[in-house]
Amino acid sequence: MGLLNSLAGKVLGSTNGIALAAMEIFNKNGGLSGILDQFKAAGFSEQVASWVGLGDNLPISAEQITRALGGDQLAKIATKLNIEPAVLSNKIAQHLPSIVDKMTPNGEVGANSNNLLGVMLSLLKQQN
Repeated sequence: MGLLNSLAGKVLGSTNGIALAAMEIFNKNGGLSGILDQFKAAGFSEQVASWVGLGDNLPISAEQITRALGGDQLAKIATKLNIEPAVLSNKIAQHLPSIVDKMTPNGEVGANSNNLLGVMLSLLKQQN
């Protein structure tokens, strides 16, 4: 894992690995724009629009996460985190809409939309 992932792991501690998984997925898929393009290509344009937009976020299922990101990619990350791929895809499904929403506060993907570490820290503060 890269320096950013190592730093995120130290800062975020043992947050069930979701932060590290998010960092790795975003890094390997071209950041926020790349992730959103993958979900649109997989047929989830309506969900993506709701996450980026200013209204309510539509949910996404673990199965849809697997379809959009690919089972092989999720399996590799799950192995690194020592969890089952189904657990990882479920965690991503729970958190991805909120993460994207926080990364696009003005309802659009902009230059500041790749601050994943800041968004993850913000979400963790809200949970505590």
